[in-house]
Amino acid sequence: MPSFRYESIKSNGNSASGALSAPDKAEAIRRLRQRGMTPINIVEAESSGLSSLLSRRSRKPSIKKAELANLIREIATALEAGLPLMQALKTVRQQSKGPAMPTMLDFLIEKVEAGTPLHQAAAEYGAPFDDLVIGMFRSADASGKMDEVLHQLASLLDRSIELRREIVGATVYPIIVALLIVASVIVLVTVVLPRLMAPLTEQTNFQMPWPTAVLLGTADFIQAWWWLMIAIFIGILLGYRAWVAIPKNRLMLDGVLLRVPLMGKLIRDVAVARFTRTLGTLVSAGIPILSALKIVRDTLGNTVLMEAIDQVQEKVTTGQSLADPLARCGHFPPLLVQIVNMGEKSGRLESMLIHAAKAFDRQVDQTLKVFTKALPPLLLVFMALIAAFVLTAILLPLLEMQSAIGA
Repeated sequence: MPSFRYESIKSNGNSASGALSAPDKAEAIRRLRQRGMTPINIVEAESSGLSSLLSRRSRKPSIKKAELANLIREIATALEAGLPLMQALKTVRQQSKGPAMPTMLDFLIEKVEAGTPLHQAAAEYGAPFDDLVIGMFRSADASGKMDEVLHQLASLLDRSIELRREIVGATVYPIIVALLIVASVIVLVTVVLPRLMAPLTEQTNFQMPWPTAVLLGTADFIQAWWWLMIAIFIGILLGYRAWVAIPKNRLMLDGVLLRVPLMGKLIRDVAVARFTRTLGTLVSAGIPILSALKIVRDTLGNTVLMEAIDQVQEKVTTGQSLADPLARCGHFPPLLVQIVNMGEKSGRLESMLIHAAKAFDRQVDQTLKVFTKALPPLLLVFMALIAAFVLTAILLPLLEMQSAIGA
């Protein structure tokens, strides 16, 4: 029986970790919940350190998500043209380039030719085939509509890639502005200010104003202890990574991020749009709602929302509708709850989720626009305050010198 390593949170809020044996991951989650624990991360454990090492060494080459989306769309197009799955894989293999794609397709062709289902062959290969892709492959095998399901999967991956690019594009400019602010302050404090104040510091009877003294002290400290500052920064970075690796801390951090103005709304809107589109695509492909929720959970990227989906999944397992636990968890907008409720009552849940995903995508675009328009002015105001403080530190001693000479 497989062994699973888990990280969870107890009912008293303390974190816990360990290992347990279970037939599969779903059963491991159920057993942890029976113990009063909330699972945060569950992975199948290797049988030994040697097997783990061999597994890492034998890891197969992978491809990027954009390449995977193109590959799946090419296979779907070949199937749509009437080719059998094996012939479609071989046709795409003839056009594949790069070191990873041919290796991956050769593996799939070998397994499928031996009678292994496509979803099982993808699971045996590993990355880049995650739970989402494997689940859609399984649905495609079972439904007999492989070309349609694979087209849906390719579109879903394309939207995920597009959303990530939008987020990256929205944050590039603010990051560049922030870096320029830091570089400008360092140059002003360590190079410009000491040279301007050098004649005044030589006068023993001149009392420096406190803004000037603060900046000169900061410049001396940076020049003398820059190596210590770098070491502290690296230590803080490593400490942060170790701190975040603790499930309880990660849960607390994700909860704080959801409450941050602008950023929290962006994180929630992105997660809701991804949840809606992915769930709608999976359900329309014929995947049962409980299996779809398990897959969607791992795509949210926020442990607070992931825990909310765990609670929803648990309630649905007991026979409740999907809309009620979604509403009670408090992390999903009322519009989504109403759409799910109407979809369940009308029997058109998958189509309504797909249509709702477009509305939530537009909401993400609006949130991104607000984020990109609001953050640069805030950074510029921050830079203006720093520049005003530096300018004050430079002008005050010069004005005092002029007043002393005039007197």
